Amino acid sequence: MIRSKPLVYASVSMCALLCAFVSALPGLAQQPGADPSSVLQAGAISAQEASSAPASPNALTWDQVKARFEAANPQLKADALNVEETRAQEITAFLRPNPQFTFSEDGAQIAPHNGVWQPLNGVQEQTNVSYLIEREHKRQLRLEAAKDATHVAESQHADLERNLLFNLRNAFVQTLQAKAVVRFATADIEYYDKIIEISRNRFHAGDIAQVDLDRIELQRDQYESELQTALVNLRTAKIQLLQFLNDRTPVEQFDITGPFDFSPALNDLDQVRQTALDTRPDLRAALQQIEQSKASHKLAQANGSTDPTLSGWWTHNGSFNNPNAQDTLGLSVNIPLRIFDRNQGEKKRTQIDIDRSQQLTDQARAQVFSDVDSSYAQVDSNVKLLEPYKAKYLAQSTRVRDTITFAYQHGGASLVDFLSAQSDYRTVQLTYLQLIGTYLTAASQLNLAVGREVIP
Repeated sequence: MIRSKPLVYASVSMCALLCAFVSALPGLAQQPGADPSSVLQAGAISAQEASSAPASPNALTWDQVKARFEAANPQLKADALNVEETRAQEITAFLRPNPQFTFSEDGAQIAPHNGVWQPLNGVQEQTNVSYLIEREHKRQLRLEAAKDATHVAESQHADLERNLLFNLRNAFVQTLQAKAVVRFATADIEYYDKIIEISRNRFHAGDIAQVDLDRIELQRDQYESELQTALVNLRTAKIQLLQFLNDRTPVEQFDITGPFDFSPALNDLDQVRQTALDTRPDLRAALQQIEQSKASHKLAQANGSTDPTLSGWWTHNGSFNNPNAQDTLGLSVNIPLRIFDRNQGEKKRTQIDIDRSQQLTDQARAQVFSDVDSSYAQVDSNVKLLEPYKAKYLAQSTRVRDTITFAYQHGGASLVDFLSAQSDYRTVQLTYLQLIGTYLTAASQLNLAVGREVIP
């Protein structure tokens, strides 16, 4: 009789449990062999299912977010205007010198002399036009240097966009990860609420003690805490994303959608390196800086040459030896004497700047290899961590949880085993979601290192 008593309690508990779930879920009453474990599994989702949560109809994809960012981000737009300012300087650099015009009068009588006052009788009028002739192709060299400066500014703008897109992508990934964690935490707390309901039925049936029910109910605090943390993280990620887009849409009405998963395929490292060398805008800017330095050096040498000034003037009523020369024409050439080279410092500076630009280019190239290698290793490491989770650990944690839960419901497992299985399940599933987020962040880092998307 002593051995059969727990069986009576267990059967009473199971009857109460089935009656409670049949009344709560009428659809299950029509299914033959329905039991509490099937009811629990119907409301549970895994981390993989949480990562593919349905989005609202107005949710933005990554391409849409990127397009809005490029059209509305103030920092990017301000830097684009800086490029236009640099391009406008090309016009100034290619301007020709303006001719100089001078008109003068001389010889007006200001006071009577010997009783005669003829103020305009001997006035000499002179009109002078002069023009500076630039030698050694100074104008063309100024334009070349200005165009090189524009090319550098364009590459620097592309590099700024590359870094901002990396930050935007991180915010996008964090939002996707927060959405997946919220969905998982919501489903997990709903699952645990059903556990609590079952445990209360068992308690009322006399199958478990009050202290066991209290311990199960107290455990819900961790689920609530995880859910609230996930909700705050989701809201924070959306706010950061809206800031990048310069969008004033309420956070509750803003949503995004996209794949939250990993791809085990990776391009060959040498191929990724070569793509980075061909694409990185900061490296391209460094190479263009060398060309700009060379153009500046040529201009400095050309500026050291002398530029003659041609002048011509017309004089009316001049006082010349020829009394019949009432209207005369004069010409002159003004050539500065370059006794001292006042441009030698600029020549030396621009020559040094060429060497400096070459050293910075070597440093930029080394930085490209360092960035690519480190980010590639990070992505590869995350893939190696994720593959066993997807292939083995996720299913194992679900199987262990369901088995221990079923055993605990039937009196075949202790409360400690039950709570431990629940904790292990949540740890594995949340770790998988975090690893997916880490992988996508590392993929963004690799795209940043390469200069374009090699991992979508």
